[in-house]
Amino acid sequence: MKWNKILFILMLISGTFISISSFSWFSMWMGLELNLLSFIPLMNESTSKSSEASLKYFIIQALSSMFVLYSILMTSMINENLSILETPLTLILNSALLTKLGAAPFHFWFPEIIEGLNWMNSLILLTWQKIAPFTLLTYNFYNINFFSMIIFMSMLISGIMIWNQTSLKKIMVYSSINHIGWMLSILLFSPMIWMNYFLIYSFMSLILISMFKKFEIYSIQDIFNFTNLSKFSKLFFFLNFLSLGGLPPFLGFFPKWMTLKILMSNNLIFLPLVMIFFTLLTLYVYLQICIQSLILKFEEKKNFFPFSKSFTIPSLTFINVFGLISFTLILNFA
Repeated sequence: MKWNKILFILMLISGTFISISSFSWFSMWMGLELNLLSFIPLMNESTSKSSEASLKYFIIQALSSMFVLYSILMTSMINENLSILETPLTLILNSALLTKLGAAPFHFWFPEIIEGLNWMNSLILLTWQKIAPFTLLTYNFYNINFFSMIIFMSMLISGIMIWNQTSLKKIMVYSSINHIGWMLSILLFSPMIWMNYFLIYSFMSLILISMFKKFEIYSIQDIFNFTNLSKFSKLFFFLNFLSLGGLPPFLGFFPKWMTLKILMSNNLIFLPLVMIFFTLLTLYVYLQICIQSLILKFEEKKNFFPFSKSFTIPSLTFINVFGLISFTLILNFA
């Protein structure tokens, strides 16, 4: 890795920590801008697709930052303490942060931009870049009806748009939008469970994207036709896909289980039912990919174990598969 990339990564991390640790809205905004300006050089890899993606990302994020700053300045004129009140400015600020997050219906930029990124930059965009907007939303989580609409839209759009997708990057995007809906639903009631959810989601995304990068897989057809993948290799893919979809007994089911438990304890019935229904749609897509790929166009390799040079991915997959059992034991004996 070049030294300039290391410098930008350190600036990226610093920008996020400035945003989440600041007590001033101006400092939070400055952290967001530092994070943005650090990520743009990492996105640009001297190819036309990456250059186009970095330009689009800069424009969208800059416009969102402009509305964040506008909300802060207008609030400072109304309230000297700069405490964000439940006013129309709150709606503007939350909409700008949700645009940065990529939540529906502010997700219009997300699928197109990620197509121009490599897998590692896609991982950063899907995980690390969500930390600061999510944290800032916790300070401004007033209008329950507004966020319920965002959660519903995120579930609806992700559940519908993930169908008939062949690009794995777009599948990861719509899966991310689905998880954003789940994380927003728990953010109001338990920030600690949100943190656990986000860490588990990031862990699952890391495993899948590491495997995609290792085998240079970009579409579903690549998985179907990739003769270098043994049946055991495909099994690793599919176990992690099912965990990402939240199928029990995999690790991905644990945060959804905890989220439903909290929502039901707060007498919310309709919203969890909607979330479960549209999540089942995405899970059906994952199951369809798994079954078709295992049955169709399969050629077994002589090398049965796919990761002979490294036990990292099999070990992480093992944690992913048996993680729910571990968490259940921890909760029962804690």
